Amino acid sequence: MQFIRGLGQFTRFTPISLDTLDPFKFELITRRRGHDAVLKALDVALHSKLSFVKLNVVVVKSLNDMEILDFIKLTKDTPLSVRFIEFMPFTGNKWDQKKMVPSSELLSRIRAEYPAVIRDAEELNETARTWKIPGFKGSFGFISSMSDHFCSSCNRLRLTADGQIKVCLFDPNEVSLRDAMRQGASDDDITKIIQRAVSGKKEKHAGMNEIDVVTNRPMILIGHYYNNTRATRPRRPYYETSPHLFERTSSIGARPYSTLTHLDESGKVNMVDVGNKPPSKRTATASGKIFITSLAYELVTKTYTETESQSGDDDSTSPGQQQRAMNKVKRKGDTLTVAQLAAIMGAKQTSSLIPLCHPLSLSKIDVDLRPQVERGRSGSEHARYFIECSATVSCEGKTGVEMEALTAVSVGLLTVWDMLKAVAGKEMEISDIKVVAKTGGVHGDFERAA
Repeated sequence: MQFIRGLGQFTRFTPISLDTLDPFKFELITRRRGHDAVLKALDVALHSKLSFVKLNVVVVKSLNDMEILDFIKLTKDTPLSVRFIEFMPFTGNKWDQKKMVPSSELLSRIRAEYPAVIRDAEELNETARTWKIPGFKGSFGFISSMSDHFCSSCNRLRLTADGQIKVCLFDPNEVSLRDAMRQGASDDDITKIIQRAVSGKKEKHAGMNEIDVVTNRPMILIGHYYNNTRATRPRRPYYETSPHLFERTSSIGARPYSTLTHLDESGKVNMVDVGNKPPSKRTATASGKIFITSLAYELVTKTYTETESQSGDDDSTSPGQQQRAMNKVKRKGDTLTVAQLAAIMGAKQTSSLIPLCHPLSLSKIDVDLRPQVERGRSGSEHARYFIECSATVSCEGKTGVEMEALTAVSVGLLTVWDMLKAVAGKEMEISDIKVVAKTGGVHGDFERAA
């Protein structure tokens, strides 16, 4: 039909979706391989006769928001338009408002690195607010559907693969062109159906907590055949069926370690240059656990008299191997105090232990070690004993102090192991070492969900 054939004249660009430049994270997000294929497809598009290429990036907090500047760098030497899309609620995507990073926050991060960034010219009814860095060939923009919607100027319609018209991504209602065409509808009939669909479009979509994510089809199915009553068999990815995509050597993402800042363009070890970064107040908190035996827990938490702490290994005063081991632990001193001091020393020696860490002038180190008991539902019979170590490190510097906090926790827990190995060396286990929170820096604050 003339109406359908006429749609081709509007195809002046191609959108490509890629939410991460890390191939391992790509598999985590997509649950399949093919990161290199996407980069090569992007390169093919950039070398085609298309007017321009758009790269869509859905930003999710603590998943890929730390890669924003890496995507910006792609626009330096290529006429690429990177569009950062706020995380939106759809069926099956585990929507959580805490995962949504407002576009204003992303722009602040970019401005901190590129202060000269300016607004770029936009087409009428463009959904993205576009920006450009002087001297860069490409541009970037934000689709702020959640924090700053553009409903009043949106003129987008979507025709799904199964012939349904959607006037808004967040509206579960759809109008079928397929059924009308199968019944012999003329071009005028199709036009009237579309007009009725558009006239029913709401002034603006619901708030982010009121959007229907139950009956509205998932975003991934808006471009695929969709059947509410029967799950459809997913098609094989295009990169598995089109080997010609691999014939061109990709210039996009040619650096094999695009997100590993400690490797240079050739993959060799490289210490990051932070000389041009302004110093700022930075803090980081890390934590970890060491699981111990009940006997070790008793030794750590019990207060011993001077006579007890000085008892030796002599069999006459220490009957049995276990008693000798206990006496050895006592003679080493206060386990928690020694571990606390070791953790503080470890934080100060981080740059000597981790080769590519920058030496930092730390302003404060707080270390806390607490013996705890984790009891099962049936009581003490299934109790687990452990010592939790928490370290908070602060500085006024040009790079973060996460490594210092992690080193403090690691050294503190290793010291506990050394102090208690005589009575629990075969049973102890160190686990759950992680960054709990951080503040400062270009990437903004972070707090791990409980």
